[in-house]
Amino acid sequence: MDDVTIDHFSKLVQDFGFPIIAAIGLGYFVYYVWNWVTKDISPTISESKKTLIGLIDKVRMLDNDMIRLNIKLKMILQEHDRRARLEEEYNKKKEDLLKKVDKTKD
Repeated sequence: MDDVTIDHFSKLVQDFGFPIIAAIGLGYFVYYVWNWVTKDISPTISESKKTLIGLIDKVRMLDNDMIRLNIKLKMILQEHDRRARLEEEYNKKKEDLLKKVDKTKD
């Protein structure tokens, strides 16, 4: 700061008093912060919200896909168990019939 600025500031303080000058300075500070928030921060937050919503939608879709795949996997395992039981029963009946046929041959 040069001497002219300091002289001007000291004259303002003498004329209006320090509390008034400090209040004006703080008012300007609030105005500056308000403009900064509304011009720079708010659009960034808005854009971030859109990105977050998109990510949440993708996670929900993946969750739904996982649920569907889990259900399909359970169905496949149940079908596999059912076929194994049926094959076991078939083989047992086949053995019983072969034993009966062998008994009738003797």
